[in-house]
Amino acid sequence: MRAMVLRSARAPLELAEIPTPSPGPHQVVLQVRACGVCRTDLHILDGELQQPKLPLVLGHEVVATVVGRGSEARRLELGERVGVPWLGWTDQTCRYCLRDQENLCDGALFTGYTLDGGYAEYLVADEGYCLRLPARYSDLHAAPLLCAGLIGYRTYRMAGERAEHIGIYGFGAAAHIVAQVAAHQGRKVYAFTRPGDTSTQEFARRLGAVWGGGSDETPPHALDAALIFAPVGDLVRTALLATAKGGTVVCGGIYMSDIPSIPYSMLWQERVVRSVANLTRRDGLEFMAIADQVDLQISVEGFQLAEANQALERLRRGQLEGAAVLAIA
Repeated sequence: MRAMVLRSARAPLELAEIPTPSPGPHQVVLQVRACGVCRTDLHILDGELQQPKLPLVLGHEVVATVVGRGSEARRLELGERVGVPWLGWTDQTCRYCLRDQENLCDGALFTGYTLDGGYAEYLVADEGYCLRLPARYSDLHAAPLLCAGLIGYRTYRMAGERAEHIGIYGFGAAAHIVAQVAAHQGRKVYAFTRPGDTSTQEFARRLGAVWGGGSDETPPHALDAALIFAPVGDLVRTALLATAKGGTVVCGGIYMSDIPSIPYSMLWQERVVRSVANLTRRDGLEFMAIADQVDLQISVEGFQLAEANQALERLRRGQLEGAAVLAIA
């Protein structure tokens, strides 16, 4: 099968012929239809996430068809369309799994990082971690739901049910999905972009944001919560200054540059800074139910499998409106 293979950090992906994988007892063989290109892929490629399996097939926003099953796989049917997210396996025995925090599992395996992912024509995945996808979305439009949507949703949940005014810093793939969910649920969304990026600010307003401006601007209303998707540590200070008493700043990325020193006065009055790590299968079920109910407008730009390096570079340069997706089958 054809795959885009990462041989070493900071090297371009290589289009190669590699063996089609065979399933373990609880795994399914999947023919990949589409795979989203995520900023986490870029962090792995750039060596900022330092413990990948090598060689590695990137990609954890995988839309695929079940074409084979292991001896104990019974949950999914042949021919069924499913999604494969970042969380690929957990041990179900560590203290985190036993208290419903499988996203923090000590032994977890991750698609496109410690397991081969979807920048390929086929992959295998544990059927218990695959997600059924809403039929209303095409393959290309379903792919971003599997990380941009899921991690965006978990980040949004951490804002709390009482957060009415929500700021979003870094209006890319995750933000453009979660902004629509928040607006649908009656929250007021304030979109922060790179200073001067008026086209993305207008894009945010079209998706329901009540205000769009640069990250160097002050929103017209104090925020109850701020969601940070840009991997820029300085934004934590910026967001705290825009957040009201009792507010929460949630860092939604897997990687972020160092956060500068924060004076206690910024945290005082019960402000909170927290991170989001991975996702749980419960997040997946909840978010896919919402995506089935709400007609989310997913902005995508399609690329062929062999164009994965170009897609990653466009993402690096901030030249995408929404999400990049590889069309494979």
